[in-house]
Amino acid sequence: MKNLCLIPARSASKGLPGKNTKFLNGKKLLEYTFESAEGSRLLDKTILSTDCPVIAETAFAYRIQVPFIRPSHLATDKTPTADVLRHAINFFDECGERFDHVVLLQPTCPFRKPGFIDKCIKQFVSSGADSLFSVMKVPDQFNPHWVFVPDENGFLSIATGEENLITSRQQLPATYARDGSVYIFKADILRAQGSIYGEKIAHIHSENQWHVNIDTHEDWTKAEMIANVLCSVN
Repeated sequence: MKNLCLIPARSASKGLPGKNTKFLNGKKLLEYTFESAEGSRLLDKTILSTDCPVIAETAFAYRIQVPFIRPSHLATDKTPTADVLRHAINFFDECGERFDHVVLLQPTCPFRKPGFIDKCIKQFVSSGADSLFSVMKVPDQFNPHWVFVPDENGFLSIATGEENLITSRQQLPATYARDGSVYIFKADILRAQGSIYGEKIAHIHSENQWHVNIDTHEDWTKAEMIANVLCSVN
């Protein structure tokens, strides 16, 4: 089984301009994900997919390949992730290099525990799923069974469509949200369906106390605090 790791980093960012190459505690944001990929033993090839030659230069020091510059129409804030992944898969297919799985690592989640990527890959392979992504448990107060949506008259109803509210926290089913750290997909699903999830979706609980997904200035401030703490611990 051949695993392609794709790290996406486009030049435009509305929430936090230039964040991919912005310095976070002495290192560019991208470098944290490069280092995580380098620490994996199960990734056969790691590439950076970017539309920006300046961002591409960041990869060279880490032996991260930049086999192409991503077309501008695949680097907008509305570009589906599936299109970025298919572009990479098609590129390597045309070069005669086929991969079985694609591992997506987003630079906006810079802090991953050592060995976590390989743990995800092993669980994905053993699960027989079409895809896997890392998740964090949704806090009880945000559980969809306790969330309400307004109707056209402004009256609230339970988001799940149920008529009766679950009154006990202990009775709430566990729910999870994607944490953005690791995604894994079967390449054949991408080739045949253009889908990134398929029908069978596996998950792994990241249990990462240092998690952050950087989209805003507030997220960046949190990431700076975490990076300082991790630096002092190490």
